Amino acid sequence: MKSSAIAVTGLRKAYGDKVVLDGIDLEVAAGSVFSLLGPNGAGKTTTVNVLTTLLTADAGTVHVAGHDVVSATKEVRAAIGVTGQFAAVDDLLSGRENLQLMADLKRVCNGGQVVTRLLERFDLGESADKLASAYSGGMRRKLDLAMTLVGSPQIIFLDEPTTGLDPRSRRTLWGIVRELVAEGTTIFLTTQYLEEADQLADRIAVLNQGRLVAQGTADELKRQIPGTHVRLRFTDAFQLDSAARIFDGSTRDDEELILRVPSDGRSRSLRALLDRLDEHTLDAQEFSVHTPDLDDVFLALTEHTGKDTEAAEDTSKKKEAIAR
Repeated sequence: MKSSAIAVTGLRKAYGDKVVLDGIDLEVAAGSVFSLLGPNGAGKTTTVNVLTTLLTADAGTVHVAGHDVVSATKEVRAAIGVTGQFAAVDDLLSGRENLQLMADLKRVCNGGQVVTRLLERFDLGESADKLASAYSGGMRRKLDLAMTLVGSPQIIFLDEPTTGLDPRSRRTLWGIVRELVAEGTTIFLTTQYLEEADQLADRIAVLNQGRLVAQGTADELKRQIPGTHVRLRFTDAFQLDSAARIFDGSTRDDEELILRVPSDGRSRSLRALLDRLDEHTLDAQEFSVHTPDLDDVFLALTEHTGKDTEAAEDTSKKKEAIAR
C-alpha cells in the first residue's frame, strides 16, 4: 500500500455567498497519477490553488507531502512543482536561460548540470539557446514542465497542462508524465481531455458544483454508469433468435448477428450468462464486454455549472492575491 502524498478532509471554500468547494475529501497515493475532472467552474483550479498554498481554505485540513498547507507552507512549497494551463516561460530568455533562472531561484547545487540534463531529457538541446518566443506550443509546454522539475519536486500539480496542444505534442507529454511516475513522482492532474485521464490516471475524481460526485479507477467509474453489456456474436439467425428469447432486455443486430445483453461486466455475471447459453445448447462465436467510456461517465455525473461561479472565483482570487 502506497503512502499518501496528499490527504484532504472536509475542504471548503466560498467566494462571498457562492460555495465553490463544499466538503471535499480525497487522498492521493505517493508515486501515482490522480486526475481531477469537472466542467468549467466546478472548482478544479480552486482545489489546486488551495493544495499549492496559493489560496487559504475556509475549512478543512490539507496535508501535502506530509505537511499542513497552512502551518508548514514553506515545507509544502519546497516539495511541490506546479504547471498551469499556460506555459509560464519568459519569452525574452532562451530555453537554457529560463531553466537557469529557475535553478538560481531555487538555489540548486550544480545548476548548470541540472539544466543540461533537463534540456536533453525534454529533447530541447538543439533549441536550448533560441528565444522561448520562437518555440512551438509543444516546446513551450515541455520547457514549462522542465522548469517545474528543477529542484526535483516530490509532487507535481499539472493544471490542464495539454490545453491547446496538438495530439502528437499531447502524447509526448503523456510519455514524460509516465516516466516521472515510474521514478516515484506523484502527479495531481486536472484536465478536460477525458482520454488523457483514462490513459494516465491511477485514480480519478469527478468534481461537480463543488462536490466530489465519484471517485475510483477509470474502470470502476465506467461500471457505475448504465450501459455496460456483453456482446455476443452468433453464426446464424436461429441461434441469435434463441438467445434473444432467453435474455430479457437484450437488443439485437440482425445484420451482424449480434446480441447485446445488459450486464455489470463482473466475472460472476459472465459465468452465469455463459452457463445459460450452455443450458440451451447455444454457442456464441465470440463474446466481449463493453462498458461506457469516460465521456459517458462525465456527462452522467456532471451538470452545467453557471458562469457566475467562474466569475465569483476570478474576482475573489484577485482580491486574495492583492491582500497577500
